[in-house]
Amino acid sequence: MNLYSINPATNKLLNKYRIHSDKDIKSIIDLVMASQKSWEKIDLIRRLDFIKKISLYLKKNVKYLAKIITSEMGKPISQSILEIEKCAILCEYYLNNSLEILSEVKYDIRGQKSILIYQPLGVILGIMPWNFPFWQVFRYVIPTLIVGNGVLLKHSSNVQGCAKAIEECFISTGFPNNIFRNIILPGSSIHKVIKNPNVAAVTLTGSNTAGISVATSAGSVLKKTVLELGGSDPYVILSDADINNAVDSCINGRILNAGQSCISAKRIIVMSDIYDDFIVLLEEKLLSKKMGDPLTDVDLGPMVSYEARDEVHEQVLKSIKVGAKLILGGKIPKIRGAYYPITLLTNVVPGMPVFDEEIFGPVFSIIKSKDEENSINLANLSEFGLGASIFTKDLEKGEYIAKTKISAGSCFVNDFVKSDPRLPFGGVKKSGYGRELASQGMLEFVNMKTIVVKNT
Repeated sequence: MNLYSINPATNKLLNKYRIHSDKDIKSIIDLVMASQKSWEKIDLIRRLDFIKKISLYLKKNVKYLAKIITSEMGKPISQSILEIEKCAILCEYYLNNSLEILSEVKYDIRGQKSILIYQPLGVILGIMPWNFPFWQVFRYVIPTLIVGNGVLLKHSSNVQGCAKAIEECFISTGFPNNIFRNIILPGSSIHKVIKNPNVAAVTLTGSNTAGISVATSAGSVLKKTVLELGGSDPYVILSDADINNAVDSCINGRILNAGQSCISAKRIIVMSDIYDDFIVLLEEKLLSKKMGDPLTDVDLGPMVSYEARDEVHEQVLKSIKVGAKLILGGKIPKIRGAYYPITLLTNVVPGMPVFDEEIFGPVFSIIKSKDEENSINLANLSEFGLGASIFTKDLEKGEYIAKTKISAGSCFVNDFVKSDPRLPFGGVKKSGYGRELASQGMLEFVNMKTIVVKNT
């Protein structure tokens, strides 16, 4: 049996990959475990030397790697280049900060020496999505390797070309054999990997359904999980906001990757007194955006697949049927490829799919609010809690709302939500638990060992 990689811009087969057998998978896991036992004995400074090499490799091969991303999942080439560059930046962040993050913590307790040290857990399984096929992998792999763990990747079925290229990154830069391995397997078969006794912990970025399934499986054998799941990020535009900046931020936060991001601007909540002006400016700017061949200079490429496009279109049609007003887009173009146009919907209210559900596509859902309190209530009226944005010229008020009023893992003021290697990333509610990036992400998969030596 095989997994297939299909170019969503042309609907042509790129490659096929043989699914690993149970015997293959057991062998791979055993090899990663054996490699990890040696890897953890290597001095931290030496491990960081390997990270420096992979950072240089990414910079040297950025265009080659970016083209693989674009060919497999349709992201405009300029965005794919930025994704590879961001992976290199992540490597540099941990190069500069790991010694401090992983240093011993000393406690001043009279009569005893008390310290906290960090040790690796073993083999960490990552179950990763297709939408940021390099970034999502690197942001868990790099800190996981630095602390001394081994890494097992189960990448999304449709981006096995990216998975192979990532594996080659580690081979080409001289990492120990088998310290990083990709397994070729459909998601439905992942449970036997999770339950393998040589897998210590699991991290997943994916859907809520996948998160529940993985957490249940890992929990049944008492293995730690970190889950980064869906989002329906609210962007709250208050009356005193800089409308031009708010519009630009909503656009940047929505059309990136054709809206196929967990932290896209999915619900744009606008105060009634600026609602009409906001929509006029938003429509004007959206009309200037170009959709087309992702290997050229465009703002929007195809969605990842025909199935994904059709699912978004159905959510749009159902919302229109119950009262949403279509301003732009909303029609499947009669061209080859999984393209879906930028779609602008107004008069959106709770109860519509484009309010209640995560819309994984380039759809702008505009909600009118009567006042600030109503805006905050609408923002929190979601089962998700990944990111959020507040737009206001009153920075003190914006910070106060972000700190105390919005239920989310991160909240930005006057900017669109984005991940940053220097900042912890994750969500609350059905958006998951645990954190990636920064020091918090590095310490998710370590044994925090307390050492006490009593004075005699």
